[in-house]
Amino acid sequence: MINVIINRQNSQIEQFELTGHASSGPYGYDLVCAGVSAVSFGTVNAVMALSDAEPEIEQGDEGGYLRVTIPYGISDVTMEKVQLLLEGMLVSLKTIEQEYSEFITIQE
Repeated sequence: MINVIINRQNSQIEQFELTGHASSGPYGYDLVCAGVSAVSFGTVNAVMALSDAEPEIEQGDEGGYLRVTIPYGISDVTMEKVQLLLEGMLVSLKTIEQEYSEFITIQE
C-alpha cells in the first residue's frame, strides 16, 4: 500500500511524504505505482523548473519513499506557484485513490 501524508501549515502544503509500494501488479507492470510516481516526481520537477523554490528532497535507495519539504522564506509569488502545483498533484493523487483505494491512501 502507498501511504501519502500531506502536511499543511496555515492551509498551505509545507511537506508531503510517500511511503510503501502499491503491489497492484508484477514488478514493472504496477500501474498504480507508475501513476503515483509520475504525478509526484513530475510535480517536484515542475516546482523546480517553474519557480525559484528548491525543495528539500529525501528518497529511499530502493524506492518506496519520497519526502519533499518546501523551504521557508520564499517569496509570496513563488509560494503561490508552488502551492498551485502541489494542489494539482493532490488532485491527481486523489483521483488515483478514488479508483484504486486498496493500493493507495491519502492523509491530510
